[in-house]
Amino acid sequence: MRRIIILGIIICLFSSCLEKIDPKSLTNTNWQLTELTGKTLPVNAMATLNFAEDLKFSGKSFCNNYGGQAVIENKKVSLKNVFGTKMFCQETASEENAFLSALNETSSAKMVDGKLHLLKGEETILIFTKVN
Repeated sequence: MRRIIILGIIICLFSSCLEKIDPKSLTNTNWQLTELTGKTLPVNAMATLNFAEDLKFSGKSFCNNYGGQAVIENKKVSLKNVFGTKMFCQETASEENAFLSALNETSSAKMVDGKLHLLKGEETILIFTKVN
């Protein structure tokens, strides 16, 4: 029983480090991708995520530009209607495909230590750092 209580306290402490996503906290913000699960980020290209006034988003997916609409309901975040340009860049094709797939699979988000984590279920699939 004592272990269950200690485990409960530890879970509460860790969950207090997580900031809930408030739509206002994303409005007019710019982010740079720092981690893409299962991939090493290219040295010569970057991916970004920018949120506008009405949670429309856009950015650079290493080679191409993309955009769509973010929806936040019941503390769940989804990225809808993702579209993008179709230039082929051989040196970043694998990372770009993985990045765009991850955006489409996003089911929730959280803030951890000022970084934006996009999740698929409970798994973090993308991590962004805020750009001033």
